[in-house]
Amino acid sequence: MSPTISIDDRGFTLGDGVFDTALALGGEVFARARHVARLVAAAQRIGIAIEAAAIEAALDAALTPAPTILRTTLTRGTAARGLWPASAGAPTLVVSATPWSPALLGQPARLVTANGRRNEFSPTANLKTLGYLDHILAAREAALAGVDDALILNTQGRIACTTIANLFALIGGRLITPSLKEGCLPGIMRALVIEAAPALGLSVEERPLAPQALAGADAVFLTNSVRFVRPVRSLDGALLGDGAALVNMLQDNLLRHAKLDR
Repeated sequence: MSPTISIDDRGFTLGDGVFDTALALGGEVFARARHVARLVAAAQRIGIAIEAAAIEAALDAALTPAPTILRTTLTRGTAARGLWPASAGAPTLVVSATPWSPALLGQPARLVTANGRRNEFSPTANLKTLGYLDHILAAREAALAGVDDALILNTQGRIACTTIANLFALIGGRLITPSLKEGCLPGIMRALVIEAAPALGLSVEERPLAPQALAGADAVFLTNSVRFVRPVRSLDGALLGDGAALVNMLQDNLLRHAKLDR
């Protein structure tokens, strides 16, 4: 039976909540502690009280032996009308599971630059909130352009992220990725790539990155928790550096990590 959500739930009426997406392999959530900690921290940032143990229990209840994508949604629950409620009920916590296929790994991506901008000054810029309309509209632009994803710039015209991923570029022998101040999310795979890079002979810089810099990059790739590492083949129709060897090396490293994490 599917869980019943009240029509007065603030996640439904106001997008008042946060979410997380994780991959489960062999009945275990990959990088589980990181996902739970990030969701708890995001909830605290917007004033929702939730214990890690509650999220752990909800994940356990959703796990199956099959490879699955787990979407954890947390809302403020129901409350009286008004933007900031004088009091609220218990938070709503739901974990849904959908099948995952390894065919999602390594699929090349073509990007288009979205017209909308990500507000890096917003208090929610680094949170996976339920208010995802800006990214939905960017994804619509990508679909209308016949490509796979949209590159989202911040208010300064620098790279923030794509609709569903963090971005890295290999430039001058260094891996460059936008810092969190640029408005991107603190991706779990982003963090794992940054941590793995030195052992693979790569140095990493978290700094502002102009979209024009991608044209001269040796490789451009995306990271997220469902696709791991995804090479970018083109931006706005212009071909980008292949970087297949780098992408494969990082992908293999993360897959080994996934097996050890179980």
